[in-house]
Amino acid sequence: MKQTSIFTAMKFENDLILRAARGESIERYPVWLMRQAGRILPEYRAVRSKLSGFKELVETPERAAEVTVQPVDLLGVDAAIIFSDILVVPEAMGLTYEMIEKKGPWFNQTISCEEELKFAQTDFDIEDRLGYVMEAIKLTNKELGGRVPLIGFAGAPWTIFCYMTEGEGSKTFSKARKILYTNPTLAHELLNRITEVTIQYLKAQIKAGAHMVQVFDSWAGILGDVQYAEFGLKYINKITEAINEVPVTLFAKGAYNSVRDLAKMNCNTIGVDWNMKIDDIRNVVGDTRTLQGNLDPCVLYSSHKEVEMLTNNMLDSFKSKRHIVNLGHGVYPDVDPDKVKTFIKTVKNYEIQY
Repeated sequence: MKQTSIFTAMKFENDLILRAARGESIERYPVWLMRQAGRILPEYRAVRSKLSGFKELVETPERAAEVTVQPVDLLGVDAAIIFSDILVVPEAMGLTYEMIEKKGPWFNQTISCEEELKFAQTDFDIEDRLGYVMEAIKLTNKELGGRVPLIGFAGAPWTIFCYMTEGEGSKTFSKARKILYTNPTLAHELLNRITEVTIQYLKAQIKAGAHMVQVFDSWAGILGDVQYAEFGLKYINKITEAINEVPVTLFAKGAYNSVRDLAKMNCNTIGVDWNMKIDDIRNVVGDTRTLQGNLDPCVLYSSHKEVEMLTNNMLDSFKSKRHIVNLGHGVYPDVDPDKVKTFIKTVKNYEIQY
């Protein structure tokens, strides 16, 4: 069981998401969105336009805190999530990345052999290399003033492994997957190193003031069940065993057949993508874990009436109070913020039937 820390014990004006994660009584479902602090908001674009780019925004605590709070003020979500990126971890370990506009991340150096493990360092001070994230968390909490909890996050080891070996986004991540077959020893060594740093990083976020944390395994679905158990789940489990201070959410996109294994881990919440049926997942998980999700992000391109209808249809499917409402993945950057507001308003107006 997760322990109660000074952060989860503190009083909030709105603590719905923490109560839902812990399986406690809630008067309505809490709602937030992955990537809510981002390009859908004109206010975000105004802040970013004053900086050189995405990375400067991530690495400037005052500005990162500012855009983290914006969705709470402007959209009315029930939690903030710190504005950062999963790739700050490989960069701290020794692999510098660029964020190229309209293309995504790019690493000039990748890891493909044992000699290149020098770019996967573990013997360093997290606060020294990633202190800007912790400072942003502290500033965000000061600005939030106890209105809602703040979520910290990190990428799962397998997803970080993909970028450290591939060097960029990919439809197949064939270079990353090739290593699992041709050099599994290298794969496990790198995954162990990523896991070690990720645990330290999440604990530093919690110490700084994150009230819950989420582990994103964005590329879980590109592995078969056997490989994901060996190169994915094993390392996520190490993280969940180490994090006992705050509620933990696991989001393994596309890992439908691994939900039962995820639910056995020391976590509170399982994230569900839009390709998964809530009824099926609830039958697998039972009522021992909270589910999070899972509206198709593209629903938000529909009319306001359709957004309301489809959101209500999703809410009707839950059959349990153990649910945190979200999309099945991050909100897309060209979505109309007013459609997001309709989604959130619909959730807040929904009356739980049981």
